[in-house]
Amino acid sequence: MTGRKKLGEIFVEQGLITEKTLQRALARAKRLRTKLGIVLEDIEVITGAELAAALANQHGCRTVANFARYSFPPELLRMVPVDLALQQLVFPLKIENGKLALAMSDPSGNRIVANMAANHDLTIVPFVATRKDIIAAINRHYLGKDPGAPAQKTVMIVEDNKMISTMLMNILSRQGFRTVLAVDGMEAYKAAVVDTPHVILSDKEIPKLDGYGLLDALKNQPETRHIPVILLTGASDPEEEARAFEKGFFDFLTKPVREATLVTRVNRAYRSISQEYGIP
Repeated sequence: MTGRKKLGEIFVEQGLITEKTLQRALARAKRLRTKLGIVLEDIEVITGAELAAALANQHGCRTVANFARYSFPPELLRMVPVDLALQQLVFPLKIENGKLALAMSDPSGNRIVANMAANHDLTIVPFVATRKDIIAAINRHYLGKDPGAPAQKTVMIVEDNKMISTMLMNILSRQGFRTVLAVDGMEAYKAAVVDTPHVILSDKEIPKLDGYGLLDALKNQPETRHIPVILLTGASDPEEEARAFEKGFFDFLTKPVREATLVTRVNRAYRSISQEYGIP
């Protein structure tokens, strides 16, 4: 353990980044409260495969890739609940002789996975995989669909009041948006990873993970942190609005929402992401 190289050192030694780039990335990772590898991959200094190889080097384990195309028995998938798989970005590969081979995006300090292994009296054998490969496997084998950004412009509505959600969906559908509905924050988080909507409209008060918790979860994942999120609240409050923008929401709306205002704000959010990422 004491002789383990730091991830940044590995990248510099391999000539993938310079020392100056490393220091800047470390500063950004500290500011964003995230890991160095996520920052470097997010700014496209390294690829996901290069990050996986470096983590495998650092932790003395092997890599695994393109495993979504294989078949996995249901009893193996049940070893790792889908919520855990999505939150920790892990995927079960094989179980044999008390050992569970587990694809992981990062093998360091995964306490939840360690607890799961202890509860089932298993030894975890880690394999490092890219986040993209793990998400593809989760989508195909747990959720029964292939991942990818939707071709049609898509808004996810996170609202547990059926009357309000139906109204919002009808308004946006008339404007040519594909709409998907989530009734709680955790369902919204999972759906965002799977459907990668262009815009998310989330009520503040939702079960399991409120609007702020959902935003934090989305911002912690490179795959979803770019999605503009509009917060929907039940009362107009200047302090709440200021807090929402400070936390990173793209926009702020109060109920009852006027149709013209909703359409204008959602269109503005969609234009922001389409211009930044070249979405038609």
